Amino acid sequence: MTQDLPARMLRLLSLLQMRRTWTGAELADRLDVTLRTVRRDIDRLRTLGYPVEGTTGTAGGYRLAAGADLPPLLLDDEEAVAIATALRTATSGVSGAAESAVCALAKLEQVLPVRLRHQVAAIHAATTTVPWDTGPGADPSALAVLAAACRDQEIVTFTYASKSGGTTPRRVEPHSLVVAGHRWYLIAYDTTHTGWRTFRVDRLTEPAPTGHRVTPRELPATDPLAFLAARVAAAPTRYTLSVTVPTDAATVLERTQVLPERVRSADAHTSTIELAADTPRRIALQLFDLAPGPGSTFQGSPELAQHLEGFAQLLQEVARALTAGEPDETHAPTTKDR
Repeated sequence: MTQDLPARMLRLLSLLQMRRTWTGAELADRLDVTLRTVRRDIDRLRTLGYPVEGTTGTAGGYRLAAGADLPPLLLDDEEAVAIATALRTATSGVSGAAESAVCALAKLEQVLPVRLRHQVAAIHAATTTVPWDTGPGADPSALAVLAAACRDQEIVTFTYASKSGGTTPRRVEPHSLVVAGHRWYLIAYDTTHTGWRTFRVDRLTEPAPTGHRVTPRELPATDPLAFLAARVAAAPTRYTLSVTVPTDAATVLERTQVLPERVRSADAHTSTIELAADTPRRIALQLFDLAPGPGSTFQGSPELAQHLEGFAQLLQEVARALTAGEPDETHAPTTKDR
């Protein structure tokens, strides 16, 4: 099979991006060229900035390695659509992520074939992203420092701000990072307070590696997610709401995002869910997710009632406006912390 040079180079690059080592003979067979041509094409890729590693011996061959600069990448149709869709809905809780996603998406869509552009547009048109629970995002540079410290089992220091606004210096042995909703959490062993802790990454500043590596401690949980869930469930909150629904606990967990620690079985057909948050808005969002139906009962903080009444009034005004076919000119309640 005869291929022109550009087409052959693109085919070679596509093969090398498959994250495996190819022998020269395998590449020559795939491209229908000689070993000498393969070597020349590899040299051309290196000249263009692609870090192609080559090894000798019976297990030798060529592979694409990480380099100092990011070279152009080749994506198949499914990969391109998946990345474009992810960029359109980028809400990762990282500061500046949305802006960076828009810039990256503009570059990608500029070169997408028309057929793929239509697929991405169709997915976007049919998808609604709800910006719930947004707030201060995690600093990308802080995440990079913490991730490296977790990987290298290296003690790290930082300044941490509490809910009350006070700050304290911390020195910890980092274990892992966990993303929960729009929040990033660091799970670490606090050497000052001699215990395991969770830290919201958006509340810490000036993370710095110390150069001191330690033997990893055993996490007192089955995995980082379970540890975070248990800590969140046990954390004191300003508002609480207990909801008993005529649904078994397994079904509640299957259909909602409620933490398992907050659901208990009352009997074979009834379960109780403990909702807790620092703001009425969070309680309302959890209620919407839970969507308790007829037969449900509620017990909770009395001061929560006026806030929920405000949300209910807003929804009723919106419903009336939509029913009347009029433009929605209602405004959100002004009660603090809604």
